[in-house]
Formats: sequence, C-alpha cells, structure tokens
Amino acid sequence: MSNPRNGDTKPPCLPRNGLVKIPTQPNGLGSASITKGTPAVKNRLCQPSSVPAILSPALAHRSDLPIPSLASPLSLAALAGVSSPPSASLVGLNTSEGSEQPSPERLPGSPSERQLAVDEKILNRLFWYFSACEKCVLAQVCKAWRRVLYQPKFWVGLTPVLHTKELYNVLPGGEKEFVSLQGFAVRGFEGFCLVGVSDLDICEFIDNYPLSKKGVKSMSLKRSTITDAGLEVMLEQMQGVVRLELSGCNDFTEAGLWSSLNARITALSVSDCINVADDAIAAISQLLPNLTELNLQAYHVTDTALAYFTAKQGYTTHTLRLNSCWEITNHGVVNMVHSLPNLSVLSLSGCSKVTDDGVELVAENLRKLRSLDLSWCPRITDMALEYIACDLHKLEELVLDRCVRITDTGLSYLSTMSSLRSLYLRWCCQVQDFGLKHLLSMGSLRLLSLAGCPLLTTTGLSGLVQLQELEELELTNCPGATPELFKYFSQHLPCCMVIE
Repeated sequence: MSNPRNGDTKPPCLPRNGLVKIPTQPNGLGSASITKGTPAVKNRLCQPSSVPAILSPALAHRSDLPIPSLASPLSLAALAGVSSPPSASLVGLNTSEGSEQPSPERLPGSPSERQLAVDEKILNRLFWYFSACEKCVLAQVCKAWRRVLYQPKFWVGLTPVLHTKELYNVLPGGEKEFVSLQGFAVRGFEGFCLVGVSDLDICEFIDNYPLSKKGVKSMSLKRSTITDAGLEVMLEQMQGVVRLELSGCNDFTEAGLWSSLNARITALSVSDCINVADDAIAAISQLLPNLTELNLQAYHVTDTALAYFTAKQGYTTHTLRLNSCWEITNHGVVNMVHSLPNLSVLSLSGCSKVTDDGVELVAENLRKLRSLDLSWCPRITDMALEYIACDLHKLEELVLDRCVRITDTGLSYLSTMSSLRSLYLRWCCQVQDFGLKHLLSMGSLRLLSLAGCPLLTTTGLSGLVQLQELEELELTNCPGATPELFKYFSQHLPCCMVIE
C-alpha cells in the first residue's frame, strides 16, 4: 500500500495469506483486518488486472477520463471528481460518520459525468471487479458509493479480524468504551475472527454486535484467554454459530468442550491448544453428531482417540485434517479408516510416525478421497505412491512436501493418475530431471509445485512446457530456475502463472 509520507504509489492488494490490514478510523470503529475465507489457489501472487469496460460508448472514447483498474482503485474517485480522503492510501473498513463526504450534486464536472459517477446500475456491476481492500477505499469516496458498496453481496466470504486493542476507544477521562460495530452489521458479516480476547471481550462483542445472537455463523478465536465459562457463554448466546475455530487458546480445558459444544456445530478447528488430548476427541464425537469437518492440531492426541467417532459421524464427516499429531501411528490410521469411511479430504501432515503401511490402509479403504496431504511425513517412500496410484482413482490433489524419500520411481507411479490436478513436491530432495519426464504425460495437471527441489536443472524444467494446460507452476528456491527459463516459460506457457 502506498505511504502518503513518502509519496509512493504502490497499489493496495491482498497479500499471499489473504489478509488485509485496516487502519484505525476517526469515528472509533477500530482497526481490523479482512481475510478471505478460502484462497482459490495456494501462494497465488497479487497481480493487477484491468476492469472490463462497462461504461457508456460515449465515455469509452473520452481520453481525458481515467480508466479504472484493479491496480489503481482511486482512479474511480478521479472519475467522480472527488479527491481522495487523507487515509485513502490505506484501507479503511468504515468511513467516519461525521466526516464531510461530497454529495453527488457537489461533484465537479458536467451533469452527465456526475450522473455516471453515481449511477447505481453501473456501480453495482463495476464494484464486483475490485478486491475487499479496494472496496474499503472506494467506500470512502462519497455517500452514494458507500451506499452501494455496503450491500452484503459485496462482502460474502470475507471475515473481519478484530484484535482486542481495536475493540475499545479510550475516552478523555481514561475510561474504555466498546467500539460501534454498526458498520459491520450493515454489510451483514456472518463470521468474525477475534484475536487476543478474554471472556469479558467476548461478552461485550455479543452485546454490541446486532447480529451476534443468530446472524453470526462462524467464530474464530486466536491467541485468546477464553476459559471454559467464556466458551460456554459464547456458544449458548450465539445460537447461529455452526463453524468454530479455537487456535492458541490455552485457558480452556476439555471439560469446557464437554459443557459447551452444541449439536448444531458442523465444522470445528482446534489447533495449538495445550489442554486438548484424547478426551477432547471423545467430547467432539459424542456431542457433534452432524460434524462434517474437523481440523485438529494436537500434540497429545493418540491412536485411541481416532476410535471414538460414531457411526453417525462416519456418514456425515467428509473432511479430516490431523496436522502435527505426532503420536498418531498406523494403528490410529486403522481406527480412522473404519470410523470415517466417507472422507473426501484427509490430511496427515506432520504425522511423522505414519509409514507406507498406513498409506496403504488409506488407499484401500478411503476410495472417495479427492485431496490427500502427506507433507512432512518422512517415513513415506515410493511404495506409498504406488498404493495411491492403484486405488485412489478420484484423487485430485496430492501434497508430498518434505517427503524426503520420494524419488523418480514414485513419480512414475503418479503419472498414471488421470484425475490428479494439483501436485505439491516442495523440498523433495531426491526428485531429478528424469522424474519430471514422467509428469509430462499428465495432461490433467493444473498446478505443480517444485519449490526447493535442489537436483532439478534448467534443462529438465524446460520440458514442462509440454504441460500446456498448466495454470500455476511454483519454482521458488529451485536452483535450476534461471531468468532465461522464466522468459522461456512466458513465451511457451503464456496462460501459466510461474512463481519465481
């Protein structure tokens, strides 16, 4: 984003992690961030693109009018004849209610230009082409634009991120006042991420957000001091919550899960919470019969926990991510595949005790899998890839990052998989040019990551131009990726985004 003090004009855009920083607003609405729910493609770089022309033919040929583009959202402000607000170089989530914003009648220019600048039909179509970051800027131009942009349809799938210090205004007397959340309610946000909050902060949020009781569907608490009592109050008061995330919350216990979890919850994520162990899985399995998605990062969960799931969850649960569950072994995999036979997404990332035998169990019993993540599983070898290729005919995504025993032989097995669209081989240190030749027959591949593969040469990588359907190729920290190679790819893979 640009820095008004230095006069830079770097265009605002979404960083790789999907987060947008929002500055503090003068009306006490607090600073926040907005995060997009699910990035379309991992590690996608932010690239400006032109907005399709939807202006009237008469104005389309006006050379004196700026052309709006994603790279410069404030060009639209210029079209309206409005100078940018002082904070326009940053992205404000709400405009100051008391600030002076020009009305359509006060805009300079001819009447036809003023009418065009506030034509709601045009604006309703045009604003779809801007990112959340840019929409926040455009909403500060004038009341007409804010009225259009504050429609909930422009904010679907976005989650505001509020830090505890941003939830309060300090009054002249030193007292703290909870900020107004009306601007969020107007846009109809159904999900929030609260960072560093306490039980009291959560109660204040419930009391001050108009949609908290039934309108909020998703809640995420990160690095917070919520206790068992706070968790129970939150889920009791917020009757609409069906998706819950607890990350880095070390003050609640498994007893809190037993007392607070409600059958309406269909998606649960628990990560880096020190008090979570096998008993937490027992609570989840018994209290959440409609669970469709479970994401779990817990260092103390053992094989026993994976046998707690009931027949009901075996029917409904389609996504299970076990990340860095170090105590899970092949015995736990046995329990899992029999308890949850309908999984379509499975991650065993960082489950370092799982071996080829565990992958064989997965391949033989979970035939509906479309995504499998085996990253950071150092005991996985080429034999596991043979099991995958033979049995998982519906698999579309395979992640093998840091599987250091994978060789060119394993890639030869994968070459027979006609459904595979995304393949991640980051830091697979034994993959060589010969292995890449096996991948050249995989016409279904759309995404290929070879980041950090040290043995790949420029010659071997250049053969990837045969994958004409490739949409994204990641070559970060790949010694064989030279400037000449990137130029070669730009000429022969024009539709592929190559990440350097």
